[in-house]
Amino acid sequence: MKLYADRMPTAIRQLITDILVVLWVYLWIRVALWVHDVVLQLAVPGQKLESAGGGIADNLAEAGGKVGRVPLVGDELTKPFTSAADAARNLAEAGRDQQAFVDQLALILPLVAIAVPIALVLFLWLPLRLRWIRRAGVAAAVRDDPAGRDLLALRALTSRPLNQLAKLGPDIAQSWRAGDGAAVDALAELELRKLGLRRRP
Repeated sequence: MKLYADRMPTAIRQLITDILVVLWVYLWIRVALWVHDVVLQLAVPGQKLESAGGGIADNLAEAGGKVGRVPLVGDELTKPFTSAADAARNLAEAGRDQQAFVDQLALILPLVAIAVPIALVLFLWLPLRLRWIRRAGVAAAVRDDPAGRDLLALRALTSRPLNQLAKLGPDIAQSWRAGDGAAVDALAELELRKLGLRRRP
C-alpha cells in the first residue's frame, strides 16, 4: 500500500491536504463539544425551577400538616396549603421536563453540527484518497516489470489527454503497438507522473 507519492509536489500536496482534513475534523469536533456545553447551560433554569418548586412544595406540605392539627377548622385550613403544594410540585415537574428536553437537545444539536463536515470528509475526500492509494499501490507494484510498464503505457493511452499524448510524438500509439521500448517507457512514465510516482532507479 502506498500512502504518499514519490514526487515532492504531489507528496507535499497530499500531506498538506491530509493535515487540513484532520484539523477540519478536529475543529468540528471541538465545535460540537462547545455546542453541547452551551446547550447544557439552558438546563440551569430548569434545575432552579425543580429545586425551588420542590422546596416550596415541601414547606407548604409541612405548613399544611401543622395547620391541620388545629381543632375543628384544621381540615378547612389545610386545603389552600395542599393546593399550593400541588402547584409547586407541578412547577418542579416542569423544571424536570425542561431539563430532559435540554438533554435531548444537547445530544441532537452537536450531532447535527458535526454531521455535514464529517459527511464531506467521508463522501468526498476519503473516496478520492482511497482511490489514489489503490491505483498508486498497483502502479508501484508493476512499474519495474516489463509487462507492468506495458499496462501503465496502455493506461496512459486510454486515460491521458490528447495534448499530453501528442507531446510524445504523433505516432506514439503506433509505436506502442509495435512494441517500441522507448514509446512504452515514455507512456508508462506519463502515467506514473500523473500518480506522482517515479520509476525505481
